[in-house]
Amino acid sequence: MESHEWRERSEEGLRFWRATRHAGRWTFQTTLKTDPEWNPIDPVPREVWEALRDVLWRKYQRKRCPWEWVVQIDKLLEEEYS
Repeated sequence: MESHEWRERSEEGLRFWRATRHAGRWTFQTTLKTDPEWNPIDPVPREVWEALRDVLWRKYQRKRCPWEWVVQIDKLLEEEYS
């Protein structure tokens, strides 16, 4: 199981995102800096998939994740949102 986290500023404050890959399946969670609870996201919006793809791309360039994960996200985006 491997987790990837990123953050972004929103109108509500600093929002943290977490994507976890386990057994070839991705799960997503989010929280605000002021909220200690992580909330699952289902269904996952396209913007979140694109943010994960960007995180994985940057990690791939530093040899910290396999290329297959980036390709998997690209395929999913093409199939689900085209």
